[in-house]
Amino acid sequence: MTALSITYDGHRATITLTQPEVRNAFSDEVIAEITAAFTEVGRRDDIRVVVLAAEGPAFCAGANLNWMRRMADYTRGENLQDAGKLAEMLRVIYECPKPTIARVQGDVYAGGMGLVAACDMAVSVDSAGFCLSEVKLGLIPATISPYVIRAMGARAAHRYFLTAERFDAAEALRTGFVHAVVAPEALDAKVDELAKAITAASPNAVGACKKLVQDVAEREINAELIAATVEAIADIRASSEGKEGVQSFLQKRKPRWLA
Repeated sequence: MTALSITYDGHRATITLTQPEVRNAFSDEVIAEITAAFTEVGRRDDIRVVVLAAEGPAFCAGANLNWMRRMADYTRGENLQDAGKLAEMLRVIYECPKPTIARVQGDVYAGGMGLVAACDMAVSVDSAGFCLSEVKLGLIPATISPYVIRAMGARAAHRYFLTAERFDAAEALRTGFVHAVVAPEALDAKVDELAKAITAASPNAVGACKKLVQDVAEREINAELIAATVEAIADIRASSEGKEGVQSFLQKRKPRWLA
């Protein structure tokens, strides 16, 4: 694996995104690696908690530029296939049989918000910024929406999906998107605290509780809902505004609707 590493410490597995030079942004290869990593750790009987971490100043900046350049020329069919892989990655994280903790050491943008939201818990440094920036590119956060809306609630989503405003860690905590905000030097201690609480409990009960929350909470994230989000992002990517938004971003100019 080139985009991430997996380390083991007792009953804990840590999956670390290791591409700080591109702000740990997604590509189709990175999505495949993250999917494989969570599948691998989820199958291990000795693992009882999984931490998702990242290197560098950003946790995850969403799609990387090279992937966006390829995406700009995709047909609707190619967009469906591409979005389906992202949706599957998020599903694998969300349904991982082990409890998951996002260790947020830096900024989180766009698709990276889905990574955090798909985890069971999230701890952020107080300096991190968060942004659902898709509408600025003529896109929508469709594939990540089932997870992000569950995490922050519909009311906050109405604001931040529509405005693409950047918000700080205190606001992420207020909305429930993250569970704790700490100084950078206290991040690992807080993650350790949660991990130790999980590993101190009955593994079967913890697993059953995770499934219980997923089964009971609001609308089920099922194949129909996932398919609907995939269709939605494919449609918007293939639209004239979607193409213009991505092209203007890549060309470092204002999109036509701001010109």
